[in-house]
Amino acid sequence: MQADLSPVIAATARWLTCAYPSYGGALASALCEVQARQAATVAAWLRYPTPMDAALVGVAGPGGSARLDWITGADGADAEDDAWRTWVDEVVASWAACLLGDPELAALAVAALAEGDHTAGTPLEFRRLVAPDDGDRRAAALLRHPDLLAPVARLHRSQLLDRLKPGRALIA
Repeated sequence: MQADLSPVIAATARWLTCAYPSYGGALASALCEVQARQAATVAAWLRYPTPMDAALVGVAGPGGSARLDWITGADGADAEDDAWRTWVDEVVASWAACLLGDPELAALAVAALAEGDHTAGTPLEFRRLVAPDDGDRRAAALLRHPDLLAPVARLHRSQLLDRLKPGRALIA
């Protein structure tokens, strides 16, 4: 049984970078991808805080990107390359959008990870998510634009805020 969230994180980060692409060459694209991956990682770890939660999503599947594609108008019609879209998690994408559009919320989310199983004994660094520099912001201008992110962020923002309430244990 798979207790690893890497397929969900990778697919959700890929969806984010496809829906909100970078402009400006290979370096900008890489910086945008790093920010999307950091946001998707934090969101996935918050959404699936225990190894059991991660294993269950590995068995049941995260749901796919169809609704997200419809909301954003993203073209998900590449039939030869659609398999990765089945690993996109709508809630993780929504939470990642919230974090990308609000660095203060991102810092709060990263701090909340200290209570979870994913970070036990591991030093965390999500600098590009919580403290992006000017280069990061330029590279991910669309990915961090609150107005563009709003339709996706709005989907599950209240659940994220509930998860981050002080004193709430990270259990699903």
